Amino acid sequence: MARPIIFGEIEGFEEGYLFKDRKEMMPNSFHRVWSRGIDSDKDEGASAVVLSGEYKDEDNADAIIYTGAGGRDKKGKQIKDQDWFHNDNIGLMLSCDLGKPVRVIIGHKHKSPLSPKSGYVYAGLYYVDSYWNKIETFDDKEFKMCKFKLIYIGNNKNRSTPEQIQLDHSIRDKKRVQNTVMRLVRDSQISLKVKELYDFKCQVCGIAIETKSGFYAEGAHIKALGKPHNGDDSLSNLICLCPNHHVMFDKGVFSIMDNYELIGVEKGQLTVDDKHKIDKDNLKYHRSCHGYN
Repeated sequence: MARPIIFGEIEGFEEGYLFKDRKEMMPNSFHRVWSRGIDSDKDEGASAVVLSGEYKDEDNADAIIYTGAGGRDKKGKQIKDQDWFHNDNIGLMLSCDLGKPVRVIIGHKHKSPLSPKSGYVYAGLYYVDSYWNKIETFDDKEFKMCKFKLIYIGNNKNRSTPEQIQLDHSIRDKKRVQNTVMRLVRDSQISLKVKELYDFKCQVCGIAIETKSGFYAEGAHIKALGKPHNGDDSLSNLICLCPNHHVMFDKGVFSIMDNYELIGVEKGQLTVDDKHKIDKDNLKYHRSCHGYN
């Protein structure tokens, strides 16, 4: 591709800038590809995405669940699963892992509070928070789709910051505090319980990290909290991990079978105390999200 990939803001295109069509975005590398929704480089990351209304993307302006690329025929019909080896999906994963910003462009056919009446509007910079698999139905056939959660990080004072986005936990009662917005206060006592149960030792590698104030570990949710996963903040949805294995687990580098066998890059068995009753449905959900089912 002749035009260079550019990450972040591009001079002359402020948030809210209206493009009359896709071709108008190309000369300045705002979005270099007329025929694809994702502008990416598999070695550098994804710099921009277009929401055109063709997929089942979820959007409340500040948080977007974006569908990846692949699996369509020349007429735009979904005929097979999406996968993580598609260059555009690799680009978005890289932007997530490297923390690179993504320009989000919204078309008039997409359902969003920010959708223009015609053309395409620049909705601002977002970061890729996470990615997973989801089964969706097209013409009565099920396909595995790649999903990405994008969070707004722009400078528009009238929009919520990423920290102010309200997470929706549908199972367990939550404590909330009232400020200018409703914010979720996660129950740290439950996380502490799972860490104390294992003496702050990682259930995968058995390592407890010693610090000046004691030992350190992290409570990792098996089924992620917040939309669209809606996992609950309970002991049955938590495991005790070291920081490395927490990141690896969240990114689906390994997963856990119902018999606690580790699959993926990690082999062996998850250490599980008899008092720790892990919800097997949450394990199944994690495997499904990361392509192990």
